[in-house]
This record gives sequence, C-alpha cells and structure tokens, in this order.
Amino acid sequence: MDFLSYDFMQRAMAAGLVTAVVCPLIGMFVVVRRQALIGDGLGHIAFAGVMGGYLLGVYPTAAAAVVTMLGAGAIEFIRRRHAHHADTALAIMFYTGIALAVIFSSMARTPGTNLLGVLFGSILTVTVQDLGLIAVCGLVVAATVVALFKRLVLVSFDEEIAHVAGINTAFVSILISVLTALVVVVGMRVVGILLVSALMVVPVAAAHLLRRGFLATMALAVAFSVLAVAGGLTLSFYLDIAPGGTIVMTAVAVYLAVLLAAGRGRMTGAARSCSGAAVPAGDKQGDQ
Repeated sequence: MDFLSYDFMQRAMAAGLVTAVVCPLIGMFVVVRRQALIGDGLGHIAFAGVMGGYLLGVYPTAAAAVVTMLGAGAIEFIRRRHAHHADTALAIMFYTGIALAVIFSSMARTPGTNLLGVLFGSILTVTVQDLGLIAVCGLVVAATVVALFKRLVLVSFDEEIAHVAGINTAFVSILISVLTALVVVVGMRVVGILLVSALMVVPVAAAHLLRRGFLATMALAVAFSVLAVAGGLTLSFYLDIAPGGTIVMTAVAVYLAVLLAAGRGRMTGAARSCSGAAVPAGDKQGDQ
C-alpha cells in the first residue's frame, strides 16, 4: 500500500471510494426501472455543463452538476408527459448536449488534455476542491436513499401501486433522476463521462446474479464496486495504465467471476437434487 503515501493517490482513492459507494446505490433503482443507459445520456448533458463552465470561467464540475440536474428533471418531465415520443425526445436532448459541448469547447479553446480527462476520467488529478464537491454530492445521495428508501423501492418496482399507496410518484421519479445526475457528476472525475454508467450498472448486474433480496443485492453491489475501484486504481498505478478504463475492466472481471461462480453453484445444486431424487427410485426397485 506504499502508493498511498502520495497525496494525489490519497485524493484519488478517497474520490474513488465515494464514487464506488454511491454509483450502485442509485444503479439499483436505475436497473429496476429499466433505465440502465440513462447514465450515458446524462453524461452527454454533463459534458455540455463542463464545457460551458470552462467557457464562462466557472468551476466546471459545479457547472456540470447544475446543468445535469436540470437536464435530469427535463428528461423525467418528457418521460411522464410524452410517453409515446419519449425515446425520440430524449435522444434529441442527449445529442443536443454533446453538440453544445463541442461548440463550447471550441469557443473556450479547451485543451485536448482537458477534453480527454472529462471523457475518460482524470482521477489522478482530483483536487481538494473536487474531493469536497464529490463528498458533498455523495453524502446527499446516500442520505436521500436512506431517508426515502421504501418510497424509492416501491416507485421503482411499480409506480401504479406506489400511487395507490399515496406516494407522490412524480416527485420521487424526478428525485431518482436528479440523484442519478449527481452520481454521474461524481463518477465523471473518476472514470469519465463515457464510462460512468458502467459503475452504475456492472456491479449491480453482478450482484443480481447471486439472487438475493433487494437490500442484500444492494450491499453486494456496493462491495463489488468498492473492490473494482480499489483494485483497478491499484493496478493502474503499478502497471502505469489509464485508471478509468482499468477500474471499469476490473468491474467487468468481477462480473465474469461472479457469473462463473453462480453458474457453477447452480450446476452443483442441480446435480445434488438429481442424485437425491435418484436414491428413492433405487430403493423402490430394491424393495420390488
């Protein structure tokens, strides 16, 4: 663990662990709502926010947070009011976001290194200011999930039943979208806009393979995400390769390992069931 003696690695690990916790927390609800790719769309909007921040001379991450939350609210409004045309409208919003990002970056003369950091992550350049914003966003997300957990679960599984139960489903749905936007901004500094959705989905998908209850699955997803971030960041340091990509590939490796383990476990269980069923049949033939 000698690599943690460097200040920049300490900041990187702290930012990565916060991201590793909050991404699966929201990813659970996003996956249940069948919106696994919404992180990619919000990433396009966050990209426009970052470039707009550079253009206006505003702290880019804070600008991205504001723009992405507004975009998330607009997305949920379109989804609820124009359900039949929601996919087309959302695609137009996403493309508008990335087009504005390109325009703003050209107007601000943003260096190519900054663009690459936004797209693919720059966790090793996390500043104290970045870490503070990431910590605040992570705390808001975690506190909201804990405070409104039952409502978030019910709305995610079935909005109609939640509405009958007296829950303001419109507010909760918008809240989930806004929390997702915050998670995208948090993960943007760690793995980049193009890969942030992976940390929201891959650990959750791995946890679902083990077929546990909702809370247990959420805890497993967080554990897998922490393992992926800590392991990926460590590998990237010693192998001198890109941290964002290494973290995501570590998460994919965890998923494949769980997939193999779960498949082997089910095969073993099936074999035991078959052997257990064969014993009475043999005894019956022996009695005859």
